[in-house]
Amino acid sequence: MSEAPRRGPGVEPREIMQESDAELRVTWGDGRECRYGAPLLRRLCPCAQCVNEFTGERMLRPEAIPEELKMEDVGLVGRYALTFRWSDGHDTGIYSFRYLREICESE
Repeated sequence: MSEAPRRGPGVEPREIMQESDAELRVTWGDGRECRYGAPLLRRLCPCAQCVNEFTGERMLRPEAIPEELKMEDVGLVGRYALTFRWSDGHDTGIYSFRYLREICESE
């Protein structure tokens, strides 16, 4: 997985669009367009409930997230991240733009 830069067009969204309740599209400042499915993003949630803060071990089992999962809400966190409210009730993950770009590049 190539590492996203800390700053610059590769980690600065030009447009963030919720295409449906199951898909998000981000167009980055460098022109790259990335699409994210709700189940994938939920499975990669970076919050302390889903990832052990001390070991980095993922606590959330991917198979526990259904393919039918929906994004009920998407919100901005400052000028650096997004947060989601999922149809399973989970809403504590903060997805930095850098993390979202890394997800895109690893897919």
